[in-house]
Amino acid sequence: MPELPEVETIRNTLKRFVLNRTIEDVKVYWGKIIKKPDDVEHFKQLLIGQTIHDIKRKGKFLLFELGDYTLISHLRMEGKYSVHYKDEPLKKHTHVIFSFTTEEELRYNDVRKFGTMHIVKKGEELLQKPLIQLGPDPFEKAFSAEYFYKKLKATNRSIKSVLLDQTIVAGLGNIYVDETLFKARIHPLKKANKLTKKEVQEIRKQAISTLEEAVAQGGTTIRSYVNSQGEMGMFQQELSVYGQENKACPTCDKPITKMKVGGRGTHVCLNCQKL
Repeated sequence: MPELPEVETIRNTLKRFVLNRTIEDVKVYWGKIIKKPDDVEHFKQLLIGQTIHDIKRKGKFLLFELGDYTLISHLRMEGKYSVHYKDEPLKKHTHVIFSFTTEEELRYNDVRKFGTMHIVKKGEELLQKPLIQLGPDPFEKAFSAEYFYKKLKATNRSIKSVLLDQTIVAGLGNIYVDETLFKARIHPLKKANKLTKKEVQEIRKQAISTLEEAVAQGGTTIRSYVNSQGEMGMFQQELSVYGQENKACPTCDKPITKMKVGGRGTHVCLNCQKL
């Protein structure tokens, strides 16, 4: 699943190609992707004539800011956007097409069909689902040390489970949680409310720095992930523990272990991250 750095890379790439484009037509080939409004024809009519003025991000969600509305898109497991000329043949699994008044169109492709799209009135996107339930983005001021410490002290769940909880902090997923906890030298099974203030501050610091580094390198190339122009991210080359089972820890040379935490595959150095 694309995480915050991948979605940020997609956002930045799309802005180069679709800003100030006006939507002339919308085609939907898989209606279940459209969540709001629940009528596909209404969805199309709301978008026709709208111009894309900006693309923002909240956690793992893309926010297309239009004249009157905001289109909120979540890519889920395999969702991808790409820009094409209208006469280019459609790829398999293309489910939504936004045709512009130019010769181009924005296509949404999703092998598993898990992605979602919501249209809300512009300015109300943070006041209703799906965004109202999200915690602060790691790059927002609201993700302060005080906020984070208070949230962790209020739960006895494992720190990994808490970091994956999008209502606590939006945007972190399995890859970057494993990397963050390794850099902070915290075992993923450690109870959140047992962490010291210093440990919490270190986790916050490493989460932000890890995400910043991944954004700078265009995200992580895992399975089929590429950005909206087919360019592969490079952060996979920098991963310390994720996907490195049985390989040597870059810090102590002990083998990386894979275990289950909250039902998720988790990579850890049991020597550096003691429970």
